[in-house]
Amino acid sequence: MNRVVVTGLGVVSPVGNDVESFWHALCTGTCGIGPITRFDTTDFKVKIAGEVRNFDPKQYMDKLDILHSDIYTQFAMAAACQAMFDSRLASEIDPERIGVYIGTGIGGIATFMAEHQKLLERGPRRVSPFFIPMMIANMASSMIAMRFGCKGPAMPMVTACASGSNAIGEAMRLIRHGYADAMIAGGAEATVNALAAAGFSNMQALSASSDPYQASLPFDRRRTGFVMGEGAGVLVLEEYEHAKARGAKIYAELTGYGSTCDAYHMTSPDPTAAEGARAIADAWHETGILTDRVYFNAHGTGTPMNDRVETLAIKRALGEELAHKLLISSTKSMTGHMLGAAGGAEAVACVLALRDGIAPPTIGLQEPDPDCDLNYVPLEAQKQEFDVALSSSLGFGGHNACLAFRKIGGGRDA
Repeated sequence: MNRVVVTGLGVVSPVGNDVESFWHALCTGTCGIGPITRFDTTDFKVKIAGEVRNFDPKQYMDKLDILHSDIYTQFAMAAACQAMFDSRLASEIDPERIGVYIGTGIGGIATFMAEHQKLLERGPRRVSPFFIPMMIANMASSMIAMRFGCKGPAMPMVTACASGSNAIGEAMRLIRHGYADAMIAGGAEATVNALAAAGFSNMQALSASSDPYQASLPFDRRRTGFVMGEGAGVLVLEEYEHAKARGAKIYAELTGYGSTCDAYHMTSPDPTAAEGARAIADAWHETGILTDRVYFNAHGTGTPMNDRVETLAIKRALGEELAHKLLISSTKSMTGHMLGAAGGAEAVACVLALRDGIAPPTIGLQEPDPDCDLNYVPLEAQKQEFDVALSSSLGFGGHNACLAFRKIGGGRDA
């Protein structure tokens, strides 16, 4: 099978709208959560979110495309443009050998809300003819494919909060088995709006804290729910020999992927953690490296059930001894939960953790839950050289996905 490497990165997030500002913010423990500005929260229990700030789609799209796209597509396009520029791949690949997989949990919900309001207030004739294409979940992949002339497979992955990770993992498999030489893959989401906030809040999934520093508290005994975030994270994946032949900058190798389903409940994880553990174990064993120098980017949402079950899943997958040696963190403590974009952004964080030998912190972790007894890198980043980085994503519907990256270098790559 072909080897798959990462040659480009792009990100839009609540802590930075490009890769290096995003990474600097994570390493310094910068909180991107703040008061919601997108809608009036007077009647809402939820007052804060991880909003993308100072985002200008005109840097990446022309005026007409902006008018005809939902903000989740704009986030995706921005991250994809960054990643493609970083990779310098655009002019060096057969258009039929590159595709696009962009995951999203919900898609164009902001467009849905705006057009539904038009329908109620002004009648059916005022609904935009672009309503449907702007709203549907495949449009980010489609518009990115059009932008870069990608004529290989292009589609969305819709597995709730695992969407971004599933998109990257399935893209890896395409390259491994020879169906593509490169893929633009990741996730995007834009759900900081009244309807999403009401829905998540009424199912008691969100933290009701109004303090940005005491709201997203993964693995802390005081945690009460997640904080909504938004943005996009995109990787350019490339077949190793193709990348090597053109002298590409290679960040890391994507070596493992696990994907399972709990088949248990619409929103709650299986308390036995069996399938979450299997996804992690599959990614780990596929990597085929014996090392304890591992960074683990946890799903770590800050909901009472998720963090306890994820801790158990890590132990079941890797064994108690190795699990206690890992440096594990939840970057959602800083970004909030970016939902379908989370897996993409957190994959970027894993690649950079390998590059720089830094595990970002879990900020706010001041009172560890006794049931979450692993090293979750509380409060401050920790420096350590890593051989492998794992990223875990768990989604509503029982979807579990795990990605494994390894550092490029040494005898295997000579």
